[in-house]
Amino acid sequence: SFMISLRTVDNITVMIKLRSGVSPSCQIRIKNVIRPELKIKPGENVTFTFTCSTPEKYFIMDIQKNIDCVSGPCPFGDVHLYPLGLPRLNRTFIWDVKASTKAGLELKFSTPWLRQIEPGGTCPDFVSYNINSCIDTAIVNIGTFCRNGSVSRVKLLGGVVMSLHLPWDSGLTTSGFSIANRASIKRLCIIESILKEESSVTLMSPNYPLGFPEDELMTWQFVIPSSMRASVFFHNYSLSNCERKEERVEYYLPGSISNPEVFKLSDSQPANIAGSFNLSLQGCDQDAQNPGILRLLFQVVVQHPQIDENVTHLVDLSKEWNMTVTIHLEGWPSRNPPMSEPICLICKDPRSCDRVLTLVSGAVYKISFLCKDLSRLRITAEKGISCVDLRWCQRKIYSLSVPKVITQLPIRLHKFIWKLVAPELINIEITSPSLKLQQHVPEQRCNTSYSYSIVSATPQTELNVGVFCPGGSIEKIQMKNNITVSLKTYGKGFLNESNHQDLKMSFVPHIKDECTFSVKPDPKAKVYLQTPNWPYGLPPYVSISWYVIVPSKQVARLGFSKDRMGITCETGRAYVNIKEETPGAEETVRREDELLPKPRNMYHDFWVNVSNCKPVDKTQLTLQFWVTFTDKQIDLGVILAVVAGTGVLMAIGLTVCCVKKKKKKSQNPMVGVYNTNVNTQMPGKQGLFTKGRKNNESHVYAVIDDAMVYGHLLKESNGSVAPEVDVYRPFDGPVGSLPPSPPPLSFRKDIKCSPSTEEPPPLTDTDHDTYTFAHQTSGQLEDSGDTSEKNNGDTSTYLLENKEQNGLGE
Repeated sequence: SFMISLRTVDNITVMIKLRSGVSPSCQIRIKNVIRPELKIKPGENVTFTFTCSTPEKYFIMDIQKNIDCVSGPCPFGDVHLYPLGLPRLNRTFIWDVKASTKAGLELKFSTPWLRQIEPGGTCPDFVSYNINSCIDTAIVNIGTFCRNGSVSRVKLLGGVVMSLHLPWDSGLTTSGFSIANRASIKRLCIIESILKEESSVTLMSPNYPLGFPEDELMTWQFVIPSSMRASVFFHNYSLSNCERKEERVEYYLPGSISNPEVFKLSDSQPANIAGSFNLSLQGCDQDAQNPGILRLLFQVVVQHPQIDENVTHLVDLSKEWNMTVTIHLEGWPSRNPPMSEPICLICKDPRSCDRVLTLVSGAVYKISFLCKDLSRLRITAEKGISCVDLRWCQRKIYSLSVPKVITQLPIRLHKFIWKLVAPELINIEITSPSLKLQQHVPEQRCNTSYSYSIVSATPQTELNVGVFCPGGSIEKIQMKNNITVSLKTYGKGFLNESNHQDLKMSFVPHIKDECTFSVKPDPKAKVYLQTPNWPYGLPPYVSISWYVIVPSKQVARLGFSKDRMGITCETGRAYVNIKEETPGAEETVRREDELLPKPRNMYHDFWVNVSNCKPVDKTQLTLQFWVTFTDKQIDLGVILAVVAGTGVLMAIGLTVCCVKKKKKKSQNPMVGVYNTNVNTQMPGKQGLFTKGRKNNESHVYAVIDDAMVYGHLLKESNGSVAPEVDVYRPFDGPVGSLPPSPPPLSFRKDIKCSPSTEEPPPLTDTDHDTYTFAHQTSGQLEDSGDTSEKNNGDTSTYLLENKEQNGLGE
């Protein structure tokens, strides 16, 4: 059983009641009476028991002491936990102190002091304090605190309601604070925080997260050694709607000649403060119809002075345009470091420091760092380039390189973003003249210290062109729409490679495709190229082209990484087009329902185009192809043909020379005579000439070459023809409708043939007239057809005889 005896003079009331939400399976028994709760008033003495063995699971207990400092003296000093011998239940000690607003009360806490937590939070040991200020009938929640912190004292105007919450198994026997009387503080409260070493404290305005009382003033006092440095950060705040005055914070800073220094809550708060300082929050007269809420949660960080706190770095952005530079902790903005983590501060002047600092173009900054480990900091920069005057910007080439003012800082660059905005009907071209770009693909990964991510975007769609790094084969990329190029670094190597950046950008006329790549591969490398938006597939109806340059002494080998496109079209058709850039080249076209081309050789520069349809659900167009190079192989047949052709030409040249020499030795000129009695038309072959003899000129010489004179063949002829030497006799007789007939057999010379000699082959049709020739000197007949044939005195010979007809017919 338990016995609680309360003295009247103590003005203490004890209330034992069931916990909310617990079934009343355990009761309180007083003598023979069972009840669910028990209230013991001042001057009463009660003995009771519980009907269960674990009453801490069912009951809680409030012990409230009322202290009147208005009508009588106040019991100042240490506050005790009274009465003794209470049952082991979750219990709350409440001290309700009524005091005049003309005086102040001070709650002084013994070490290890207190730490403020947000409402609804719990303390590690489940021991918590709650402080409420009472002015007339208004109650203001100053805050909820745990043990082990930096809050040493709380001064209040008027009365106070102090609560100490203890768990049923707590062994705490003292309240841990004392009450003292102080003069009027002329404000709602003063909270004192003592920070002796490197640490941080988080504090909230009264009533947080609800509103700070209208037109009130409160102060936080921070006691810090002068050898330490303090910085203030506002993490969460909101403003009310003021009718009069202005909500603000005021600082009393050590060494300042302008105390109090006034700041808006939206301003960057003071940092690098040497020693103790005060911070006050001032409310305003709020709009009665729409008052709004003034609240504040902030942090004070105390650290040792940094070795390089007086080292400033010049950041000259005066010549830059439309650019921002943000210095931040690694992981920002998705990751906010815990408040307990050692802090890194960036300062743009000795008193203006923050965890995140943004610098804008057009200004010059001198920044410093309050950070033990600068490797935790990163730089993210962004620059916008747009075309305002089309006539001017089409002639300008923009450099997409990181300015030296950024690379010279002792902070690692995380990302540099260029936002390129093109006017209507104008596109953007990105080039890498010397380094060229390599597309990051699974078979060909980038291993450089930085890479570029390129995204083409419109208000409706976004096309992720891909990730690229220097040292590849892509010389140029032309794109429609607005472009975002993001340079991202990996490791510390970018500082060494930043001097070699060569990425350029320009505005170019409108292009047909969504994106066009110009590729000039290394002849010794295998190049992989893939469609944008990998692996999610090209957007519907998007067309992409690659122009691949093939060196003149090499052959390109083109192949695809899979057999089919792998999609089914809902609307339209998807195509792959391949064509060499040479006159008369055939174009290879494949649809989405056809096999892609097998690996093939390309002997000239060529195009590869991929055009998408609208695929059915769950199918996306993703294509990858590769290009390799080999040296051109000279065909042995070609070599032999060239050699043979050269030999034939040399033989012909030698023959001509011999003929000319022989002709010069001949003393008698030769003459060619047209034989009018010869009919060159083969019997039975009527209508060979489409024109009549009157209408064509096949019998008329255009030129007589002295090398083609055959007059000497007729010198010893017995016929009636007496040709004139070196005289061309034009034909003036009648011309029939058919060409002349072959000569009669009696006109041909007699030839002695061996018995084995066959008859000459029949005449072939020809478009030329046939002539007879005579020698002017006697001698052996020159016959290339049969060298053993002897001259028998007949000097006339038929020109198209034996095997010579094919050689001399023309």
